[in-house]
Amino acid sequence: MNLQLSNNEKIVHAVLEKSSKPLKAYSILFEIQKKGIKSPTQVYRALDRLIEIGKVHKIKSKNSYIACKNEKCINKSSTTFLICNLCEKITEIEEETISKHFSSICNQLSSKYSNHSLEIFGTCVSCNKNS
Repeated sequence: MNLQLSNNEKIVHAVLEKSSKPLKAYSILFEIQKKGIKSPTQVYRALDRLIEIGKVHKIKSKNSYIACKNEKCINKSSTTFLICNLCEKITEIEEETISKHFSSICNQLSSKYSNHSLEIFGTCVSCNKNS
């Protein structure tokens, strides 16, 4: 797989890496219009490719995107996120035990496990301290 990023992919990825919160595609577009990317289609194409190569994750419940913090992540790997209900901080969990558990459940149901995308909601440590 060619991991060389296009200019648009580099720009979109840089915006997501700088952000402390997940961003929607149109928020990304607003941030990068000065850099020559004018169309939502350009942003979505870049996001699709970045997801495919494991550099970005889509947070489905928020319809938004974050840069992957796990350098070993690949597009077919399973992802688990903790999402704070108060500040919306997202933490990617690197834990094989969850995948093994889901695989076991699938085996019990005569199914074959391939991957998962799990979003767990709660309150982060910082917000817990402030409440």
